[in-house]
Amino acid sequence: MAEFGVQALRSHGLRVTGPRLAVLQVLAADGHLSAEAVAAAARHRVGSVSTQGVYTVLADLVAAGLVHRIEPAGSPALYEIQHEETHHHLVCRSCAAVVDLPCDHDLKSCLVPPATHGFADLEAEIVFWGTCPACQAAIGRADEARPRRRSS
Repeated sequence: MAEFGVQALRSHGLRVTGPRLAVLQVLAADGHLSAEAVAAAARHRVGSVSTQGVYTVLADLVAAGLVHRIEPAGSPALYEIQHEETHHHLVCRSCAAVVDLPCDHDLKSCLVPPATHGFADLEAEIVFWGTCPACQAAIGRADEARPRRRSS
């Protein structure tokens, strides 16, 4: 995996550093992480790296196209390795779990607006929201434990 990181950084014109490698390795092992989660995991790999340093590395990796940043409404930004294929995300409203969903239809129909109104550098992201099976089960258990009101 370290070789992936070295090659990826060099092929995108970025200098190979311990923090950059650590961030790429963390995201390759487990995507959809907040910057704080990436920082904590990166520290286990390289020792001392500041949270601000990780934010800088993430910004560099996003700008280079190695890492993708998603911003689910009401949640901190999440980071993942940039995939070759287009995909969307499904986010649980209760626990914020994120699942990748492949885009199985014409890319243009969902990600390219019919008019740009002069905007440049357009980017689109589709996020679906729902309740994951684990949270559904927890809600069901909570409902079962709740005392029932008697009808008169």
